[in-house]
Amino acid sequence: MAKPSFRFTHYDLKELRAGSTIEVSLNGVNNVRLMTAVNYQRFTELLDFKYLGGVAKKSPVRIAIPESAHWHLIVDMEGHAALAESSVKMLPAIPQQVQRKAS
Repeated sequence: MAKPSFRFTHYDLKELRAGSTIEVSLNGVNNVRLMTAVNYQRFTELLDFKYLGGVAKKSPVRIAIPESAHWHLIVDMEGHAALAESSVKMLPAIPQQVQRKAS
């Protein structure tokens, strides 16, 4: 089975809810790509795929999950000198403040 010709780190984020936020920390410039399970499969098969993210020049990078689904994160060196060391964590949800109407 063919796979991308560049080095990458794969994180299987499992099921995430819409509105959740992930934080990706890197020690260098790399691509950060968040994709659905279907698009990750296409990525591994060298087919066209869609993702959120792009070149991360600063760390950390925060990405909001747009819809509830099974998500994958790829940190890759395509177009860069080396594969960055990386880590991913979920950020705690920020509770929405309840606004009261003035009476």
